[in-house]
Amino acid sequence: MASKSSQRRPDELLPLTPATFHILLALADAERHGYGVMQEVAARTGGVIRLGPGTLYGSLKRLAGDGVVEESEERADPGDDERRRYYRLTPFGRAVARAEARRMAAVVQLARSKRLIGVETA
Repeated sequence: MASKSSQRRPDELLPLTPATFHILLALADAERHGYGVMQEVAARTGGVIRLGPGTLYGSLKRLAGDGVVEESEERADPGDDERRRYYRLTPFGRAVARAEARRMAAVVQLARSKRLIGVETA
């Protein structure tokens, strides 16, 4: 039986919510536990985006159901609390994150062409 992710194209999950995209960005370079994801998002956005536990864990559950993230059995720190769940992007999840980044880049390019950003204004 094929997994959900093997039956779908990454762009079928787009557009992602800002919270979901930030979760994927946080997991793009390292496996993290939930609190680590919240810290990474807050740090990378200068505190502008703060994920609450409900948003984070609800999003992670949906992402896992879609085959975008998965729980990891490995621990970055062997002395870490065993109750912590670590998450990582699946190959499909990385493809979804890339597709969303490309989609957003196209929107930014459109905004530039409309002279909304990237130009000096008087």
